[in-house]
Amino acid sequence: MMGPKQGTQAALFYEFSLEAHVPEHHLLRSIDRFVDLDDIRHYLTDFYSHTGRPSIDPELLIRMRLVGYCFGIRSERRLCEEMHLNLAFRWFCRLDLSDPVPNHST
Repeated sequence: MMGPKQGTQAALFYEFSLEAHVPEHHLLRSIDRFVDLDDIRHYLTDFYSHTGRPSIDPELLIRMRLVGYCFGIRSERRLCEEMHLNLAFRWFCRLDLSDPVPNHST
């Protein structure tokens, strides 16, 4: 006798690590070893206004541009779509699964 279809319930908590899902020999891991953008905010402070909406983190924008250059993604819209989908791109840009990707018009 066939039983009824079991309804699926979304998990309340997930144990997921982006670090574990990016292969050791991925191109972005090799690049990440040499890219140090910790001081970038200090150098760009004078170019940002103190009024208006908060800006996007400059490190995130630079990391996104690096991904675009390395993988031949020339469209900003396409780059943002790929950020949503590719776990390695999110890892390299320091975005968690729940972090929003900046709008393509940024």
